[in-house]
Amino acid sequence: MDILLSPTTIAWLLFAAFAAGFLDALAGGGGLITLPALLAAGLPPVNALATNKLQAVFGVATSSATVLRQKTISLDDVRSLVVFSFVGSAAGAWVIQRIDTSVLNAVLPVALGSIATYFLFVRNAGRTTTEARISHRLYQRGLVPLIGFYDGAIGPGTGSLFATAGVSLRGLDLVKATARAKPLNFASNLAALLLFLAGGAVIWQAGLVMIGGQALGSYLGTHTMLRGGSRLIRPMIVLAATAMLAKYFGLL
Repeated sequence: MDILLSPTTIAWLLFAAFAAGFLDALAGGGGLITLPALLAAGLPPVNALATNKLQAVFGVATSSATVLRQKTISLDDVRSLVVFSFVGSAAGAWVIQRIDTSVLNAVLPVALGSIATYFLFVRNAGRTTTEARISHRLYQRGLVPLIGFYDGAIGPGTGSLFATAGVSLRGLDLVKATARAKPLNFASNLAALLLFLAGGAVIWQAGLVMIGGQALGSYLGTHTMLRGGSRLIRPMIVLAATAMLAKYFGLL
């Protein structure tokens, strides 16, 4: 499908991608910015979703490389988790094309509401490491592919879900949980993108324009996250999840 974008639209998409990359690096929820921007540019919904995955992959790849280079996490921390996230997302992207999407859409407000509520009322969440509530095996083989499935099928707030699970169920501090979420979110984005590419749904002009802005925003956002710690990340997660809920219910 060919869509000719005006210079003004290109500039808007570039800015939207930068803002989304910055937000995603801190708290997730960048799709709240980029999806409406792509739809406003005239892309049909399926093409907007596919193109959004293309630019998002590069943003979260930048964040992942940054946290690995800064040694906030190591490859050994996430290698097996990345595989399960990829598989779960591929399954979600495959299933969503074959079932009534309204069934899965009911999951979105529950997921976002749970994230916002947890960080709003559990005020010490993620300030320090605590005892894990579930085993690594259950987290790796059960929860990670489930969140990956959600990303492949629906998407918004996946990074926040990974971070929340790391804090609430694996006892990680919030900086470590947010950093670990980056490569897991990269794997889930990549899996969904590959299925969209197979279907020819990506609009390359829009996607390529947004990649640069997304990568720069993610780079700056990740460094801000690493310097700001849980004091900055926690309110950003609450804000992003609440905003996505408002968007879902048509209040934004």
